[in-house]
Amino acid sequence: MFDIGFSELFIILVVGLLVIGPERLPKVARTLGALFGRLQRYVNDVKADISREVELEELRKMKSEFEDAARSVEKSVQDELRSTQEELRGTEEELNRSIASPDSLKEGGSAPAAASGQAGPAESPEAPEKAAADAQAKA
Repeated sequence: MFDIGFSELFIILVVGLLVIGPERLPKVARTLGALFGRLQRYVNDVKADISREVELEELRKMKSEFEDAARSVEKSVQDELRSTQEELRGTEEELNRSIASPDSLKEGGSAPAAASGQAGPAESPEAPEKAAADAQAKA
Protein backbone atom coordinates (compact mmCIF):
# COMPACT_ATOMS: atom_id res chain seq x y z
CA MET A 1 0.00 0.00 0.00
CA PHE A 2 2.66 2.45 1.01
CA ASP A 3 6.07 2.18 -0.56
CA ILE A 4 8.22 2.22 2.60
CA GLY A 5 11.57 0.47 2.60
CA PHE A 6 13.42 -1.07 5.57
CA SER A 7 15.74 1.93 6.02
CA GLU A 8 12.81 4.36 6.10
CA LEU A 9 11.01 2.16 8.64
CA PHE A 10 14.13 2.07 10.83
CA ILE A 11 14.39 5.89 10.78
CA ILE A 12 10.70 6.18 11.75
CA LEU A 13 11.26 3.80 14.71
CA VAL A 14 14.29 5.73 15.94
CA VAL A 15 12.45 9.07 15.73
CA GLY A 16 9.44 7.50 17.46
CA LEU A 17 11.64 6.15 20.25
CA LEU A 18 13.22 9.58 20.78
CA VAL A 19 9.94 11.54 20.61
CA ILE A 20 7.63 9.15 22.46
CA GLY A 21 10.04 7.52 24.84
CA PRO A 22 10.83 3.90 25.57
CA GLU A 23 8.05 3.34 28.14
CA ARG A 24 5.14 4.52 25.92
CA LEU A 25 6.45 3.20 22.56
CA PRO A 26 4.96 -0.35 22.88
CA LYS A 27 1.50 1.04 23.74
CA VAL A 28 1.64 3.51 20.84
CA ALA A 29 2.83 0.72 18.50
CA ARG A 30 -0.13 -1.50 19.54
CA THR A 31 -2.56 1.39 19.02
CA LEU A 32 -1.08 2.19 15.60
CA GLY A 33 -1.23 -1.53 14.66
CA ALA A 34 -4.91 -1.72 15.70
CA LEU A 35 -5.73 1.44 13.72
CA PHE A 36 -3.82 0.15 10.72
CA GLY A 37 -5.75 -3.19 10.95
CA ARG A 38 -9.06 -1.32 11.10
CA LEU A 39 -8.02 0.74 8.09
CA GLN A 40 -7.17 -2.41 6.12
CA ARG A 41 -10.49 -4.06 7.06
CA TYR A 42 -12.37 -0.91 6.06
CA VAL A 43 -10.56 -0.75 2.71
CA ASN A 44 -11.27 -4.47 2.10
CA ASP A 45 -14.96 -3.98 2.98
CA VAL A 46 -15.22 -1.07 0.57
CA LYS A 47 -13.55 -3.14 -2.17
CA ALA A 48 -15.95 -6.05 -1.50
CA ASP A 49 -18.97 -3.70 -1.59
CA ILE A 50 -17.83 -2.20 -4.87
CA SER A 51 -17.24 -5.68 -6.29
CA ARG A 52 -20.73 -6.80 -5.20
CA GLU A 53 -22.30 -3.71 -6.75
CA VAL A 54 -20.50 -4.33 -10.03
CA GLU A 55 -21.65 -7.98 -10.05
CA LEU A 56 -25.19 -6.93 -9.15
CA GLU A 57 -25.22 -4.42 -11.99
CA GLU A 58 -23.99 -7.11 -14.40
CA LEU A 59 -26.76 -9.44 -13.19
CA ARG A 60 -29.36 -6.70 -13.68
CA LYS A 61 -28.04 -6.10 -17.17
CA MET A 62 -28.17 -9.83 -17.96
CA LYS A 63 -31.71 -10.01 -16.52
CA SER A 64 -32.90 -7.15 -18.72
CA GLU A 65 -31.26 -8.73 -21.78
CA PHE A 66 -32.93 -12.04 -20.98
CA GLU A 67 -36.32 -10.35 -20.51
CA ASP A 68 -35.89 -8.50 -23.81
CA ALA A 69 -35.05 -11.76 -25.57
CA ALA A 70 -38.08 -13.45 -23.98
CA ARG A 71 -40.35 -10.60 -25.11
CA SER A 72 -38.89 -10.82 -28.59
CA VAL A 73 -39.53 -14.56 -28.78
CA GLU A 74 -43.05 -14.11 -27.42
CA LYS A 75 -43.79 -11.37 -29.96
CA SER A 76 -42.47 -13.46 -32.86
CA VAL A 77 -44.57 -16.46 -31.74
CA GLN A 78 -47.67 -14.26 -31.46
CA ASP A 79 -47.02 -12.75 -34.90
CA GLU A 80 -46.55 -16.20 -36.40
CA LEU A 81 -49.74 -17.41 -34.72
CA ARG A 82 -51.65 -14.38 -35.96
CA SER A 83 -50.41 -14.86 -39.53
CA THR A 84 -51.29 -18.57 -39.39
CA GLN A 85 -54.79 -17.73 -38.17
CA GLU A 86 -55.20 -15.21 -40.99
CA GLU A 87 -54.05 -17.81 -43.51
CA LEU A 88 -56.55 -20.30 -42.10
CA ARG A 89 -59.35 -17.74 -42.30
CA GLY A 90 -58.40 -16.99 -45.90
CA THR A 91 -58.35 -20.71 -46.73
CA GLU A 92 -61.70 -21.21 -44.99
CA GLU A 93 -63.27 -18.34 -46.92
CA GLU A 94 -61.82 -19.69 -50.15
CA LEU A 95 -63.27 -23.15 -49.43
CA ASN A 96 -66.67 -21.66 -48.60
CA ARG A 97 -66.63 -19.68 -51.85
CA SER A 98 -65.61 -22.72 -53.87
CA ILE A 99 -68.41 -24.81 -52.34
CA ALA A 100 -71.03 -22.15 -53.04
CA SER A 101 -69.78 -21.20 -56.54
CA PRO A 102 -71.84 -22.16 -59.65
CA ASP A 103 -68.83 -23.88 -61.20
CA SER A 104 -68.89 -26.55 -58.49
CA LEU A 105 -72.61 -27.17 -59.12
CA LYS A 106 -72.03 -27.82 -62.79
CA GLU A 107 -69.08 -30.15 -62.23
CA GLY A 108 -70.30 -31.94 -59.10
CA GLY A 109 -73.55 -33.50 -60.38
CA SER A 110 -76.24 -34.46 -57.88
CA ALA A 111 -74.18 -34.47 -54.66
CA PRO A 112 -73.57 -30.71 -54.51
CA ALA A 113 -77.14 -30.07 -55.64
CA ALA A 114 -78.51 -32.20 -52.82
CA ALA A 115 -76.23 -30.48 -50.36
CA SER A 116 -77.42 -27.05 -51.48
CA GLY A 117 -81.10 -28.01 -51.26
CA GLN A 118 -81.83 -27.91 -55.02
CA ALA A 119 -83.45 -30.78 -56.87
CA GLY A 120 -81.10 -32.67 -59.09
CA PRO A 121 -81.85 -34.09 -62.56
CA ALA A 122 -82.90 -37.48 -61.13
CA GLU A 123 -85.38 -35.94 -58.70
CA SER A 124 -88.63 -34.38 -59.75
CA PRO A 125 -91.01 -32.40 -57.59
CA GLU A 126 -93.58 -35.24 -57.82
CA ALA A 127 -91.18 -37.91 -56.50
CA PRO A 128 -92.31 -37.80 -52.86
CA GLU A 129 -95.98 -38.08 -53.94
CA LYS A 130 -95.25 -41.09 -56.17
CA ALA A 131 -93.33 -42.77 -53.37
CA ALA A 132 -96.29 -42.30 -51.00
CA ALA A 133 -98.78 -43.64 -53.60
CA ASP A 134 -96.59 -46.71 -54.25
CA ALA A 135 -96.38 -47.37 -50.51
CA GLN A 136 -100.22 -47.28 -50.23
CA ALA A 137 -100.70 -49.54 -53.21
CA LYS A 138 -98.42 -52.16 -51.75
CA ALA A 139 -100.24 -52.04 -48.46
